[in-house]
Amino acid sequence: MCRSIKTLFNFNPPATPEEIHAASLQFVRKVSGFNKPSKANEASFLAAVDAIAAVASGLLGSLETNAPPKSREQMAAKARLRAAERFSPPQAARDDRV
Repeated sequence: MCRSIKTLFNFNPPATPEEIHAASLQFVRKVSGFNKPSKANEASFLAAVDAIAAVASGLLGSLETNAPPKSREQMAAKARLRAAERFSPPQAARDDRV
């Protein structure tokens, strides 16, 4: 849905309130279509962010898993590798430059 919303469950250390708020903000931005709401919509927008953050915190606190916690560093390294593969030029184009 929104590429900047990251998975927050089952990490060591657990997701911080700031990370949950940031994900909630991105969700409300996506749903509302506003990057920054007008003054007329600002109170509703901020209330929605707070409500989503509260629900997300409750959800993350209630989920259970038998899987070992994931490492943020390992997940970031995997994401960098995927991005490098995705955005690198095709092999033929690289061979032509040599």
